[in-house]
Amino acid sequence: MSENEADRNLIAYCGLYCGDCFAHQGKIADLARDLRKELRQSKFDKTAESLSDISFFKVFENYGQCYEVLGALVKFRCKKGCRDGGGPPFCKIRKCSQKKGIEGCGECDEFETCEKLDFLKPGHGDAHLKNLRKIKKQGIENFLEGKRYWYNKIK
Repeated sequence: MSENEADRNLIAYCGLYCGDCFAHQGKIADLARDLRKELRQSKFDKTAESLSDISFFKVFENYGQCYEVLGALVKFRCKKGCRDGGGPPFCKIRKCSQKKGIEGCGECDEFETCEKLDFLKPGHGDAHLKNLRKIKKQGIENFLEGKRYWYNKIK
């Protein structure tokens, strides 16, 4: 697969670009893994426990929860793009596009008002809609080469 094909394959049906996703990039997951390892090796849980008795370091009584969140971040990884089965397995957007035999929601006349896309709003605002409009107007090549939206707050 050429680089261009790989890039095209990272455009999700909804208009988001998987290559821009924290989970796909893996950097956060790697950093969380490395930090957890360092914390274990230094037995920081014991340090946090003793420091939490001091008012200035009282927040360390939440160390266990912090370590648990880091564990969740380690799992926050998605090596495959949407088109290769990555992302949420229950994605109605992917299933709808595949059922309709279209490359993405931008090919559907209803994408501007489609309720299936609403589940993206909390995490992406209207970024996916802006991307779909750009793809529809300027084409995939311009989308890949230009500015893409990942989060854009709805006003």
